[in-house]
Amino acid sequence: TNKNQPLKVSIFVGGPPSHSVAAVMPLPEGISEMTFAGVLGNRRFRYMYKDGYCLSTDADFVITGEVYPNENKPEGPFGDHLGYYSLQHDFPLMKVHKVYAKQNAIWAFTVVGRPPQEDTSFGQLIHEMTGSAIQHEVPGLKEINAVDAAGVHPLLLAIGSERYTPYAQTKQPAELLTIANHVLGTGQLSLAKFLFITADDANKLSTHNIQDYLHFILQRIDLSRDVHFYTKTSIDTLDYSGESLNSGSKVVLAAYGDVKRELATEVPNCLNELKHFDHAKLVMPGIVAIQTSKFSTYENAIHELDNLNQQLSTFNEQLSTLPFIIVCDDADFVSKTLNNFLWVTFTRCNPSHDVYGLNSVTKYKHWGCSTLIFDARIKPHHAPPVLKDEAVEKRIDKIFESIKQSKHNLDSY
Repeated sequence: TNKNQPLKVSIFVGGPPSHSVAAVMPLPEGISEMTFAGVLGNRRFRYMYKDGYCLSTDADFVITGEVYPNENKPEGPFGDHLGYYSLQHDFPLMKVHKVYAKQNAIWAFTVVGRPPQEDTSFGQLIHEMTGSAIQHEVPGLKEINAVDAAGVHPLLLAIGSERYTPYAQTKQPAELLTIANHVLGTGQLSLAKFLFITADDANKLSTHNIQDYLHFILQRIDLSRDVHFYTKTSIDTLDYSGESLNSGSKVVLAAYGDVKRELATEVPNCLNELKHFDHAKLVMPGIVAIQTSKFSTYENAIHELDNLNQQLSTFNEQLSTLPFIIVCDDADFVSKTLNNFLWVTFTRCNPSHDVYGLNSVTKYKHWGCSTLIFDARIKPHHAPPVLKDEAVEKRIDKIFESIKQSKHNLDSY
């Protein structure tokens, strides 16, 4: 852009599976996707140059062209891996030079939408391949899970080490906060919006057993101390929960130490007696979903949540076993499955704007509360969710049934 010259671009489609995996791999700085594809495929990445463009000689298709400075056109809407339709935005325009295809080329396609979809398979493979490497990339980090059910980037669960002051009688997060900062500054991990992190001295906890992990955190978190916001920062381009494109906030919830509370296994009575908030449902121990009217504006939301705070201000004892309350559009849906809770809560919340607290206090710039409230209602600026079309699904099912039958006939022959 500074030179005011067009950028030559080559797009590779298809080819060996190692190429597709390399394209989505969260690689460290300095390692190219082509180098990794060669290592993964156990042979060098084959390429040549023609007309000044790099061509993969293994790809099914290669599209070459130029991107001109400041020449953009609208793109979208289209389905994304968070489960919503991305809105229309201006993005750089590529003017096609040539399209190459090998004989019997296959154009790979996939389906996107609410997880599990194609990102799920890639995510599982990436976790399997990088499981032991993460400890070398981020010192002190033992395990991490970019939660697929929450759209991968919005929610990270992590287990770290707590070695700074082993002699201290009071256990509290210290090294965990250092690790959290490193995580949020590392590659695609930096796209995280909600980062939960803890240390397990018994080495029995796993980030992949999500319900047990959250139970461990909720028993130990000190909400007056352990909630750390990052405001006015960048988030995933496809995440529309923020203030504008690529702009939003993050929050780290770091818990460590002895058990501080038992968790509610029933809905506290006070939540069944509220005005303007109803249909309270237990999501899991320590978490309740509750319905209210549709979101209109943030000014109104502040008043609505203040009203909830006032109604619950005298029930601190009842709510002492309830660290999280989820305000939502459909409490039955949110509480039906763990995945519903994860998807709704962490894709529809911008931490700085949509996380409130009962009895909240700000002291020396640090915010804390007694119970966290997540306003997980759909907001007017959110992208609409991807909804399945039954008629289209039936047509696709017929195609795959036909392919399956053809294969069966060939096998029989």
